[in-house]
Amino acid sequence: MNTVALTELDKRLLRMFQKDMPMDRHPYARMAEMLGTSEDEVIAALERLRSEGAISRIGAVFRPNRIGCSTLAAMAVPDDRLEAVAAVVTRREEVNHNYERSHYLNLWFVVTAADEGAVGRTLAGIEEETGLAVLDLPMIEDYHLDLGFDVS
Repeated sequence: MNTVALTELDKRLLRMFQKDMPMDRHPYARMAEMLGTSEDEVIAALERLRSEGAISRIGAVFRPNRIGCSTLAAMAVPDDRLEAVAAVVTRREEVNHNYERSHYLNLWFVVTAADEGAVGRTLAGIEEETGLAVLDLPMIEDYHLDLGFDVS
């Protein structure tokens, strides 16, 4: 996976707002105020982080299957294709994050879409585009995971 060099502003943005985005009419201005910088700098940093692949999206995360449908998915990807396959997965609008694990199922991701059919089409599209099987792991029991990432 690519490693992105984070500036101090990047680290502060990610630490402060990966879980607590301001609920404000002008969230980026509020973030800038809290960081002691300008709204333009916040927006530019977020755009750069997204274009460099450090973040895949900015937005709310809702409790699974309360709005639309979601599933956890995993793939066994040959090491020499991992970065390319992860890029295919990340390009999908329905995928809000993916991550590598030390396991034969080494690429994991969450798919969120309007309904089960859209989730299924997304998984099928990933299989078709990569030529690799996707294991669909729908939620059976709800529990909370802290998905915050350490950026220090």
